[in-house]
Parts: sequence; C-alpha cells; structure tokens
Amino acid sequence: MRYIFVLALAAWMSTLFPALAAEAETDRLEILPAAEVRLEDFVWKKRPIVVFADSPNDPAFVNQMLYLADDPQELIKRDVVVIVDTDPSQKSAVREKLRPRGFSMVLLDKDGAVKLRKPLPWSVREIVRAIDKFPLRQQEIRDERLREQ
Repeated sequence: MRYIFVLALAAWMSTLFPALAAEAETDRLEILPAAEVRLEDFVWKKRPIVVFADSPNDPAFVNQMLYLADDPQELIKRDVVVIVDTDPSQKSAVREKLRPRGFSMVLLDKDGAVKLRKPLPWSVREIVRAIDKFPLRQQEIRDERLREQ
C-alpha cells in the first residue's frame, strides 16, 4: 500500500512541477512491469533487478519496493532498472526465463547473467555492495577513474 502511495505522490508532484519532472527524468529509478519488457533489451545497457511475488500485497514485495525507494540514486549510478512481476497467472517472458517461486529478488548483470537470487527483501546497501563486487562493475569503476585523471 505504501508503494502505491509513493508512486501516486510522485505522479502528483510531477504534474505540479513539470519543469522539475522533465529535469528529474534521468534521476528517477526506472520501475517497469515484466509483461512489457524483454530481458534481452537490457543486455550491456542496464542491470535488471527483477522483483517477483504472487501478489502486490505480499509483505516481502512491499518491503522490497520500500527498500528500493529508500536510496534510488545509488542504484541509478549503477545503471539499475527494476522489473516487477506480481501476477504469476500472466506468465511473462521474464517469469518464464527466471522461474521464481513466491517472492524472489533476482539481480542480473549487464551481460544478462543471473548474479544473485534472494528469497527475502534486500536493502539498497546490500544490493549495491553485491553489484560493486561484479567484475563488470569493477571495470566500470576503473574506467571512471581513468576518465577523471
């Protein structure tokens, strides 16, 4: 319920301040429904975090979405996109490929490989620490340092 409130508040704020909303477009964490995406579209572009649940009312799902909303900037820095699937009856391509059971948080790297599967919600801090250990992310950090010099 809180997740829906946060989304409604964000939508309402964007209507009040359209100039700020346009500017903030790149500063907002993307949250996409699984039925509308293909994981192949994110390869070498984004790191998908796929959050599965059997219902949008699942307490673990609600907690995970609240955790992700706590510090979205850290996820944006790491090119994360969140994909949500809370309807097992739809059998989205993402669900067919990753085959979750109940609540599940799945983290993929930019190469499309599954790097982490968790049956419980994780905080942004835990997710960011895991991402920063990926070899691809390590290379990105080295490249950023070289560009700064």
